[in-house]
Amino acid sequence: MRSFDEYRKIINDHLTDLIGDPGEEASELADAMRYSLEVGGKRLRPALLMASCEFAGGSVDEALPYALALEYIHTYSLIHDDLPAMDNDDLRRGKPTNHKVFGEAMAILAGDGLLSTAAEIVTGCPLKYFEDPEKMRNHIRAAHEIMSRAGARGMIAGQTADIKGENLEPTAELINFIELHKTADLITAPVRVGLMIAGADDDILERFTLYARDIGVAFQILDDILDIEGDQELLGKTLGKDAEQGKCNYAFVHGLGAAKEELHRLTAEAKEALAAYGDKASFFTELADSLEARNH
Repeated sequence: MRSFDEYRKIINDHLTDLIGDPGEEASELADAMRYSLEVGGKRLRPALLMASCEFAGGSVDEALPYALALEYIHTYSLIHDDLPAMDNDDLRRGKPTNHKVFGEAMAILAGDGLLSTAAEIVTGCPLKYFEDPEKMRNHIRAAHEIMSRAGARGMIAGQTADIKGENLEPTAELINFIELHKTADLITAPVRVGLMIAGADDDILERFTLYARDIGVAFQILDDILDIEGDQELLGKTLGKDAEQGKCNYAFVHGLGAAKEELHRLTAEAKEALAAYGDKASFFTELADSLEARNH
């Protein structure tokens, strides 16, 4: 297995390869799309996708288009999330948000452009394997996995619940729904997609799905914690936005202490899901620990 930094370098080296040229009349659109892609980021989701694919015997070259598509989807969601009608953020990763640089209309279009480009990529990939029905089936499953978990029953459902829950009395059930869909779905997707591309069996898919769901929920719980007691300079975004906007935050419902306990429990459960693979799964278990310890 490669290191996380090696996967991240692959993504950064190819980050805008599939953006394409919308033409001179729409050149600002491409600039806005690239701007948000290039301001940085952990590249967690594409790294998970490529690592999962290699774990199951697949290749990075085969996984790369999906990894890029997933980063495009994640980036589009951040552009839209920062808009005045949503979270109204001025900073993302320490830089002005897309709408602060290009205006609200262009930011909306940049997000639309990234999402539609991702759809174009993942629906095109299976066509390369028309003469290999089994591989084509794997790629069709992978394409569906990405788009469904990013869609109205996945990430968008979580985003909707997050918006509709503002200034309402938050409940444990609502918090759980938001964290499973707003965040965990787009962390579960890359793990499952990487395995699907490589033709992994159902047992591996089941174990890794539990792992991914747990680290995904844990990721959002830690984001909730950091919004309260994080370092704004390290986070690169404004602190206290959840309280200011009446957001559903795990720590508001259960308390900071309970949030930290649940973060640790989910991390331990995620690692236990892969215990059967021993050192072969060390990339994933070490990543779970590093995500629990992150400060941004």
